[in-house]
Amino acid sequence: MRSRIAGLLALTLSLAATQGALAGIVSAPLVERVAPDKVVVTWTDQDAVDVYLAEQPNRPLKLAKRVSAGDRNHRFEKVVSPDSRPYFTLRDSITGRSVQVAERLVPLEQGSNFRDIGGYPGFGGKHVRWGLIYRSGASPMLTDADVRRVQGLVSDMVDLRSSEERLLAPTRVFGVNYAAVGYPMTSITNLTSTPTGPLNMGNLYRRFPTLLAPQLKIIFSKLIVNQGALVFNCSAGQDRTGFATAMILSALGVPRDVILSDYHLSTTYRRPQYEMPRLEAATQAANPVAGYFANNQKDPSVSAPRPLYDANHRAFLESAFDEIEAKWGTVDNYLAKEIGIGPAQVARLRAIYLQ
Repeated sequence: MRSRIAGLLALTLSLAATQGALAGIVSAPLVERVAPDKVVVTWTDQDAVDVYLAEQPNRPLKLAKRVSAGDRNHRFEKVVSPDSRPYFTLRDSITGRSVQVAERLVPLEQGSNFRDIGGYPGFGGKHVRWGLIYRSGASPMLTDADVRRVQGLVSDMVDLRSSEERLLAPTRVFGVNYAAVGYPMTSITNLTSTPTGPLNMGNLYRRFPTLLAPQLKIIFSKLIVNQGALVFNCSAGQDRTGFATAMILSALGVPRDVILSDYHLSTTYRRPQYEMPRLEAATQAANPVAGYFANNQKDPSVSAPRPLYDANHRAFLESAFDEIEAKWGTVDNYLAKEIGIGPAQVARLRAIYLQ
């Protein structure tokens, strides 16, 4: 299954690269950390490319440092500090068109699925700005170095987890604005089982537009105020976080297929061993939710990352979109009527988060 996902992503990138090459622009840009102190930048372009580096996101080209000129290798290596987050601009030498790119995944020693949702194509031919909106799994086991890195990236955190999850696995990130909305874990566990027992994730995802409306109001209000970068998270950073990400990217005009591709990256980027600490027997006995997570930790088929598809190879996230379209008609109507994000607010979000 994972190989199929990788194949689909590779095909998407290949098609994008071909289209970009024909247009004479930089396409399929990617930054990957191949060692703690080294990143590799790759791209596709029919022309030579100038590579610029900045230590802060969304810097004007004149404030970035050119680190490679007239590069035709489609590949550039850069030694960087292990705790740095470099941002690159790739500029086509003929057309002058440029694209910014950074690492999708923020490398943390004991984090899970902490990643930037920048770079995706949005409304009006623009792209989502890097370094302003992050999505993540839970953070109860971050190292001190991880905490410092997160503190250096974001000023706001919105926790989508239930009251019990936040009690059992409190975040280690402090010194940032923190927001959460209390609700019982049974709101989730009761929806993922059918009367006969098998998991039914579609039930859960169809509940998200209502269950997570209070949290979405907080997230969007912070995005509109724009007083610093934001991260939002649940336990795995894939289901509740995946829905919240889908609503943000939808508001920014990101195509549905791109949203789904981002959603499926969780299967690759999750590290479940760092999402919930090992729970003591006494805690399990006193807390049914603790028992639920302890059982998951013991079962490799549950604790390991699994593709986010149903038996028909349909993404679970599509059930949430189905629910929105059945009840509200469109995502735009849902955001306007349930979250308070109408056309004026959407226009402001696009002005802030697209470039």
